[in-house]
Amino acid sequence: CHLDDLPDGGARGFDPQRPGAAPMLVVRRGRQVHGYVDACPHQGTPLAWRRDAYLDAARERIVCAAHGALFEIGTGRCVLGPCLGDALTPVALTLTDDGEVHLAANTPQETHP
Repeated sequence: CHLDDLPDGGARGFDPQRPGAAPMLVVRRGRQVHGYVDACPHQGTPLAWRRDAYLDAARERIVCAAHGALFEIGTGRCVLGPCLGDALTPVALTLTDDGEVHLAANTPQETHP
């Protein structure tokens, strides 16, 4: 996607292989983007409570809608909740000079039937 497709201070779900699904999420902070697999380390459930709703009300943490776990945006580390100390699985992203956001070449991707 393009950086402008991501709200600054917000998050969005993506599936590069299946449009409409969201196996990963991307959070934007200015010109920084952070990508994670959309699965809580506690039970593997998707994080958002509705489409693209990955952040807490203050937009300071990623939140798991299932059990309220809170994760640091920059590291994915759980700072509150049942998976305290665990972390989200990072997805490596690159940002081009012209604002294109891409999966890094070494990022493993699931295959879907």
